[in-house]
Amino acid sequence: MADGNRFFPAPRLILAALVVGALAGAVAVYVSESRSGNNAPAQVAVGDSKDDVACAAKSNRAKKVAAAATGEVAALLPADPPQSMKSLAFNGPDGRPMTIADHAGKTVLLNLWATWCAPCRAEMPALDALQKEKGSDAFQVVAVNVDAGDDVKPKKFLKDTGVQALGYYRDSTVALFNDLKARGLALGLPVTMLIDGEGCLIAHMNGPAEWSGPDARRLVETALGS
Repeated sequence: MADGNRFFPAPRLILAALVVGALAGAVAVYVSESRSGNNAPAQVAVGDSKDDVACAAKSNRAKKVAAAATGEVAALLPADPPQSMKSLAFNGPDGRPMTIADHAGKTVLLNLWATWCAPCRAEMPALDALQKEKGSDAFQVVAVNVDAGDDVKPKKFLKDTGVQALGYYRDSTVALFNDLKARGLALGLPVTMLIDGEGCLIAHMNGPAEWSGPDARRLVETALGS
């Protein structure tokens, strides 16, 4: 992602882009001057369900994993507190509805992207490379497209960016993004979350990162080993 910074507008456009997206009631492209420091602490509303209570007890684990987020993935923040992501819904590669709960037992790097999101275009090959190298029964990159409309543009996007290893996950209703926005986790696109095998949010970030490099691999290894 060496040339990824060319997709980012000047700082004076950041506020305007976010405001326009909010007023339109649509997903806004996330923009930033750099790959680090682009997350503001989220005010996360956590429920009192059994799953949320169990996840909240993982604060120390979340901090340990997030401490391994350095260099190109340094913008990743620990979940504060961790919360259950089991109910996050989207369509799987076969087109059928599914949730994060269907990935039970597997650590998931959940990423939301859209064809009109320039930083997503720069980031997608790196996510694909991470899945190709680290994907296993224990870890998976789940990149969910949130474009409205049919599958034509998203599939062309994946072909144009050379994606081969990532599965085709979709939510054309914007409900998934709005769910994360309501939780205080999503500011725009791309947004990425690290979720453990019990469906608990461990860490999250807004904005792109170099997911194919050694910093990302070290993060994944820490998440799997902690």
